[in-house]
Amino acid sequence: QEKVRAVDELRLDFPLQALLIVAKLKKSTYYYHLQKWVKPDKCQAIKERIQTLFHYHKGRYGYRRICLALRNEGFFINHKTVQRLMQELGLKGTVRPKKYRSYKGTVGYVAENVIQRDFEATAPNQKWVTDVTEFKINGQKIY
Repeated sequence: QEKVRAVDELRLDFPLQALLIVAKLKKSTYYYHLQKWVKPDKCQAIKERIQTLFHYHKGRYGYRRICLALRNEGFFINHKTVQRLMQELGLKGTVRPKKYRSYKGTVGYVAENVIQRDFEATAPNQKWVTDVTEFKINGQKIY
């Protein structure tokens, strides 16, 4: 595309055939890209609506939810087209991280409850108990 633009700019000063030879472009390729620039964008209204919806929802919507929102507004458009247009516009929805769940059920040996919440002892070193507390600081678990 850069070659086609350069040829188009220099076309008034030099013969087209010479420019195409120097740029190593075929004549048909040059005219194909030239015609593409002239055509109006048929998806312009949809692109504007996609941008509006994306920014209205603060960048949280991906192409699937944008597609559903467009369908609710009466734009019947394929999800793949919405995905392609969003890529062209540089719009990408944020992905919410999945919450970590470490619980896997009863795993390993569970000690018998001998103390039965009677923590008073008649002599030192008679009863030893412990507690494991989990804190989450700066996204890191500390025990």
